[in-house]
Amino acid sequence: MIAIVKYNAGNVFSVTCALQRLGVEPVVTDDPEVLRAADKVIFPGVGEASAAMGHLRASGLDKVIVSLKQPVLGICIGMQLMCRHSEEGNVDGLGIFDTVVKRFDNTRCPECKVPHMGWNTVEVGHPGIAGESLDGRYAYYVHSYYAEPCVHTEAITRYIVPFSAVLHRDNFYATQFHPEKSGSVGETILKNFLAL
Repeated sequence: MIAIVKYNAGNVFSVTCALQRLGVEPVVTDDPEVLRAADKVIFPGVGEASAAMGHLRASGLDKVIVSLKQPVLGICIGMQLMCRHSEEGNVDGLGIFDTVVKRFDNTRCPECKVPHMGWNTVEVGHPGIAGESLDGRYAYYVHSYYAEPCVHTEAITRYIVPFSAVLHRDNFYATQFHPEKSGSVGETILKNFLAL
């Protein structure tokens, strides 16, 4: 059973559709027991970090997510919330990945628009759920904030600065790009995650 974390951040529908295309019918839930019983958990999101963290703390989902033992995949803001701290709203995250989330500063690159939106290449350093086959391939991004590279970084993308495209620590995985919008690259990521 694949569970998608239900909280006040969008993008649940497109993730659900991407899984359905792979023959998986996920459960969208904020029930701690259902999340703990799931074979895999996906933590997606589109929204603002401090508001999303406020909702997670108010509902107790912050403690549930960090306690999960099965494979967990964070997507976009889901990934950023799994980091130690975010400049967006100056909020502490879940602390799963020991890195900080910063806003893109394009003062040295005025032609580089923020948010970073569109297709960009993924450079795989440590094959994990990305796999060597995705090195140099394109994934789809929509974000104004990025996680700095750290010991948990498995792949980077370069836009203004190098940033973490894929993070992995123990049973926790995360992508800054949107697998559900990244065509065959995203499908490979989701298949690799489901196969864990």
